[in-house]
Amino acid sequence: MTDQKPLYILNGPNLNRLGKREPEIYGHTTLSEIEGWCREAAGKRPVEFRQTNSEERLIEWVHEAIDEGSAIIINPAAFTFTSIALLDALKMFKGPIIEFHISNVHRREPIYHRSYVSMTATCVMAGLGARGYPVAVKAIEMLISDNQAG
Repeated sequence: MTDQKPLYILNGPNLNRLGKREPEIYGHTTLSEIEGWCREAAGKRPVEFRQTNSEERLIEWVHEAIDEGSAIIINPAAFTFTSIALLDALKMFKGPIIEFHISNVHRREPIYHRSYVSMTATCVMAGLGARGYPVAVKAIEMLISDNQAG
């Protein structure tokens, strides 16, 4: 049993459809495969890996992470560009936050260029594809370490 606080990896709407949804943008990897990569990358750190199509549930999970988590990696999907409520919840989190996107949102339509989440995220990762998730896990471990040291 580890005494480390869990890493929360939170995924927003339609990401449950990965592997089937717009594979020319998101590829053929499923969310279940991504979860396995993230757990492997996290090593002994516990991981709360979740997906929802509900803004309310996503915010409740952020609240849980505020009380119990070490860090958050969040792919808010469409809520990135629409949810001030999600921004407000994330602003309460004291640890590192990585905003993650499978595609490079800045190469897409203008509606995807303004992120509310970026206003509070420690950093943003976009365009690495599904394989970027374990890269984000490794990056968040560095940020956790820096956060604990400083």
